[in-house]
Amino acid sequence: MSNFSTTQTVTKRVTPTRGGIVAAQHRKAAEVGAAILEAGGDAIDAAVATSFAIGVVEPWMSGPAGGGTMMIWREAEQKAYTLFFGMRSPKALDPKDYPLDGSGRSSDLFPWPTVKDDRNVQGATAIAVPGTVAGMELAHQTFGTLSWKELLAPAVGLAKEGMLVDWFASLMISSSTRDLAKDADSASLFLEDGQWPRIAGWTALSDTRLDQSRLAATLERLADAGARDFYEGEIARAMVADIQAKGGCLGLDDLKAYKAELRDTIAVPYRGGTIHASKGLTAGPNLADCLAMMQESFEPGTEPDGKSYAAMAAALTAAYEKRLKGMGDLDAPHAPSCTTHFSVVDRHGNMVAVTQTLLSIFGSKVISPSTGLLMNNGIMWFDPEPGKPNSLGPDKGCLMNVCPAIGEKDGRRFAIGASGGRKILPAVLNLTSFMTDFDMDLGEAFHQPRIDNTGGGTIVADEDLSPGIIAALDAVLPTATAKRTVFPYAFACPAGVARENGLNTGCTEIMSPWGDAITEKEKTH
Repeated sequence: MSNFSTTQTVTKRVTPTRGGIVAAQHRKAAEVGAAILEAGGDAIDAAVATSFAIGVVEPWMSGPAGGGTMMIWREAEQKAYTLFFGMRSPKALDPKDYPLDGSGRSSDLFPWPTVKDDRNVQGATAIAVPGTVAGMELAHQTFGTLSWKELLAPAVGLAKEGMLVDWFASLMISSSTRDLAKDADSASLFLEDGQWPRIAGWTALSDTRLDQSRLAATLERLADAGARDFYEGEIARAMVADIQAKGGCLGLDDLKAYKAELRDTIAVPYRGGTIHASKGLTAGPNLADCLAMMQESFEPGTEPDGKSYAAMAAALTAAYEKRLKGMGDLDAPHAPSCTTHFSVVDRHGNMVAVTQTLLSIFGSKVISPSTGLLMNNGIMWFDPEPGKPNSLGPDKGCLMNVCPAIGEKDGRRFAIGASGGRKILPAVLNLTSFMTDFDMDLGEAFHQPRIDNTGGGTIVADEDLSPGIIAALDAVLPTATAKRTVFPYAFACPAGVARENGLNTGCTEIMSPWGDAITEKEKTH
């Protein structure tokens, strides 16, 4: 039972176009990408520009000091790629600096032994080697057509303007006020008097903006000096000095050694089509496992029903059991991971799906004062207990929940992904099933009620699903229902694009107040 209206209906318009589309969790960032497409840029160019722009206007979810994964489709080659730019632990990290506190706190999903003072979750000791800038650099070098400086210019402009603090931004800042107050630089940027969230008025129009001038200067330097400055130059030296001054162990040698990787994909045959999942320390291998199980467990009818939802739920249960045993995937209950996702298709059919993250909301809650960069907390995703599959150690890759995917069946191709930590995989699997098992178009799939099952022994189902479907799910695992709302997101927050017969479409999570799919000629002011 909830307090929310049962008569309210929320939809998002999905309009086919022959032009390119950028679907992102912030309209301003999507507009930046669409403008790049209109200027003649490739889908990769638009993705790079969107990546830096969204780090300015949605700073608590991702940014240059984070990491992620990109899925790429090159139409001329008819080939898919994985571009991995996940974070790594610093070489100087000592697991003994992260002693368990013995408090016995645990999540609803799995036991998670907590570390003294949450040193692996927040503060400078939680910061891992960032990969986003290297990832965008490699994508641009390999497939980009416009200049690096041109692609970063919109983000510089947005940072000079400062992020607008509306009601949704106020909500996000308020949710982390207590932790943000622990870092003087974060408190200065996001809080009033170092302790109260910057908020928009209840009824009055607001033009409150964050002062992101230091970030603007860093992005301008990055645009002029090039991506390697982030890892070997002025930006690197300033960032490392700041982090070490705050007690972290990130070093210049860590940054200089970091490399993003361009890889093949996991190509999964499914229902006569192909789903390309990401390789590496992501949820891509788990998506492949789920699809293989679903292909064997049910035959789709004309629309999603109890059998299809139950098959999804059962596959997710098995996938998360395997992920826990083989990859050591646990969730810190007091620091849920938060990410952003955007997808791009250009007028030629090239596609990009990017999920990038700081891991927790506001990452480590630490800002590098010299650069204005909000830093990640990638160390959180290592198991603090020794002897486990994903135990904390120096110079190791961080396990992420990101799961961007590119799929194709019967002449329709789509590029999708989501934000929402462990909820990402279920969301991507739901959408993939809707479009391949039941031939839904992108808009229909995004509006269809979803389920979430992250391996904790309970399925969460959209309350709009029929009693028959709920009963079928309950036969798999105990099932609770939840309403699809703006906050919190019970079913992750997806974004995607699709192409069929030369026409492109895009959509974002229907409950996201900021998310939009913007076409080349649909920019607003």
